[in-house]
Amino acid sequence: MHIHFIAIGGSAMHNLALALHHKGYTITGSDDVIFEPSKSRLAAKGLLPESFGWFPEKIHQKLDAVILGMHAKPDNSELLKAQELGVKIFSYPEFLYEQSKNKTRVVIGGSHGKTTITSMILHVLNYHGREVDYMVGAQLDGFERMVHLTEENDFIILEGDEYLSSPIDRRPKFHLYQPNIALLSGIAWDHINVFPTFENYVEQFQIFVDSIVKGGSITYNEEDLEVQKVVEASENTIRKLPYTTPAYKVEDGQTLLETPEGQMPIEVFGKHNLSNLAGAKWICQNIGIDEADFYEAIGTFKGASKRLEKIAEGLKSVAYKDFAHSPSKVAATTQAVKEQYPSRKLIACLELHTYSSFNAEFLKEYKGALDAADVAVVFYLPESVKIKQLKEVTTQQIFDSFERQDIQIFTNAAGFRSFLFDQNLDNSVLLLMSSGNYGGLDMEEVKTLVDA
Repeated sequence: MHIHFIAIGGSAMHNLALALHHKGYTITGSDDVIFEPSKSRLAAKGLLPESFGWFPEKIHQKLDAVILGMHAKPDNSELLKAQELGVKIFSYPEFLYEQSKNKTRVVIGGSHGKTTITSMILHVLNYHGREVDYMVGAQLDGFERMVHLTEENDFIILEGDEYLSSPIDRRPKFHLYQPNIALLSGIAWDHINVFPTFENYVEQFQIFVDSIVKGGSITYNEEDLEVQKVVEASENTIRKLPYTTPAYKVEDGQTLLETPEGQMPIEVFGKHNLSNLAGAKWICQNIGIDEADFYEAIGTFKGASKRLEKIAEGLKSVAYKDFAHSPSKVAATTQAVKEQYPSRKLIACLELHTYSSFNAEFLKEYKGALDAADVAVVFYLPESVKIKQLKEVTTQQIFDSFERQDIQIFTNAAGFRSFLFDQNLDNSVLLLMSSGNYGGLDMEEVKTLVDA
């Protein structure tokens, strides 16, 4: 098959291109800009476009399909040509469903935790040599790509994102997968540019639960009241399997999980990650991994890339970075680090970077999110607000939203960097939370702050 990718450089799109290339398909693609690591990874397989831009002449009737990425616009010249010629056009999730409609589809959904839970499941299956297809939103140790597709594997594990499918398909991605086995980890309002009210956002999860194949199952976090309401209200004829956070304790910076065989040290930490672990365990058991085998494997799981990732550690200090940006993720991550290191000073730095975080009403959702930190810092670039064509966000609005008198707010990269490098990190933990890069902060340089 010959598949053409419009906007091949995206994180998800380039991984799907690599997976189909590995499967033996002929792959071409276009994009107007491609960043690392997508650029190098595509180049290594000969898939990097020769020139950046959109080229309608790449679209012809010999193509078996076009896959359209979110980065493209509805008036993209290649898309218009494909529509004119009648070439089959798929969104990313549509194509994944086409590749997996004869498999058992396991879909992990939720506002937070879905990448980590999917990663935990894949780690356990990989540890025990169980071959499955998959799509996950972070790079994992031991896995070459974030997407893997075959003809022969019986199961596919899919991270179920609630964001839109494509510029011409406004359905959330996870509505298209029709899972046989599903998980729902939590619901906390996000993506307000698409779902302007909390009720509208929750509705997407109701549709997800109702989309589960008849006779399938939903494993759900019953400690999340919104999740509980959505699942228990569904009239879909599926099995409903609740889970809760397992018992654990922290001793000398080590998290110990209570298991039937006694206390077991694990690499991940924080109540939210222990909850994620419980959900992953039940899914693995649904797939055929028994409890003892799950515990044996999960003890070596170190986490997904950018999810509470330890970037440096010395005798007196340690530094983590995390993808956390939504209020619930920021609160959970900050609390987790403080619980793991209760006797150390926690310096928590959050970059406001997303569309939602620049909305004056949504900002109020951050109330208390950094309360577990000893030093609370917020960084944002006013230019980013302008680029997104949003109303100006003031430092007073941020101050009022977090409701913390000693919060420090920086609006330029140089000022934030100076603050960071002036810190005495003795007996401290540095936590950097962002889906951006703090205006170009050099993480390798940050690592030098942590004593050797």
